Amino acid sequence: MDIKNLELRKAYQKFLDDYSQVNQNLSESFLTELWRKYLGKNGVLTVVFRRQMSTLPKQEKKDFGIEFNLLKDFVQSLIQTKKEDLIGIEQKDYNSKVLVEFKVPEFKIGHFHPLTQTIRDINNIFRSLGYSIVDGPEIETDEYCFQRMNLPLDHPARDLQDSIYISEPDILLRTQTSSIEAHVLEDFKPPMKIVMPGRVYRNEKVNKSNHFTFHQYQMTTVQEKVSMAELFSIINYLFKTYLGEDTVVRFRCKYYPEVEPGLGPDIQCFNCKERGCALCKGRGWIEMGGAGIRHPNVLRMAGIDPEKWQGYAFGLGLDRLAMAKHGITDIRTLLSGSLVYKPKA
Repeated sequence: MDIKNLELRKAYQKFLDDYSQVNQNLSESFLTELWRKYLGKNGVLTVVFRRQMSTLPKQEKKDFGIEFNLLKDFVQSLIQTKKEDLIGIEQKDYNSKVLVEFKVPEFKIGHFHPLTQTIRDINNIFRSLGYSIVDGPEIETDEYCFQRMNLPLDHPARDLQDSIYISEPDILLRTQTSSIEAHVLEDFKPPMKIVMPGRVYRNEKVNKSNHFTFHQYQMTTVQEKVSMAELFSIINYLFKTYLGEDTVVRFRCKYYPEVEPGLGPDIQCFNCKERGCALCKGRGWIEMGGAGIRHPNVLRMAGIDPEKWQGYAFGLGLDRLAMAKHGITDIRTLLSGSLVYKPKA
């Protein structure tokens, strides 16, 4: 530092002489003593300041004060830097002697509900086949829930479903995801390949395999030409891709007003392997839903010419797919809030 005041210059030089020994004597006591010797109440710099301020002419006091403050700050910064160095050295020495282990507690990572995971997995399967995914309202009109699916008001097949009405005779909770399909057929232009997962409601007795609210997975395809063989292959592909190649599938002739002809896919009961149990009601097989070639009346009501376009569709039980995938033997478990079952990869 360039110091003009002679007394300050002498004090500064004396400090540098003492400071040159700091590395050989680096300790908290040495640094404390160095600070006290130069910056304390009776320290060298403090004494010089008092003496000079009492003897210097008034016009020189300002310049002296500036020089003194600069020197004081400089000395303080040097001592403080060495204190920080000392702390670092002591910490390093401590770390070398003491083994510190940090045990981080395991975090419990959440997972998707089996139904959510099932929907995501099956959506991915159908995306790979070129299908789009569509959602629809859970509160429906009688027209879209029944009439658009070839079930007029006087159709006896309506007795097969105990509907939950919000406002009779027209507003109800949808009984099947084909109600979404009724909107899709009306709103989209063919050709189309669309899937529609969703929740449905029926006034049914709750037991191991049935619930008053459950989930379905609807699929519809409309093209210029379709075949039952193509529908068989898609359903087979879905079951074997999602549940495994060893899944045993059978098809039975079934009646559904919205398709002609109709069929029902079943899978071998994963719980008893055809021996018979409460889950499959002793049959050895679990009914997975309904499917078939789309009835011309359904296409016609949606404004699609059945002479030019054909279609097929299915509605499968998502809950039963999730149960088969995750080994759940009671459908009520899926809505119980139980944390027992974890989705499988």
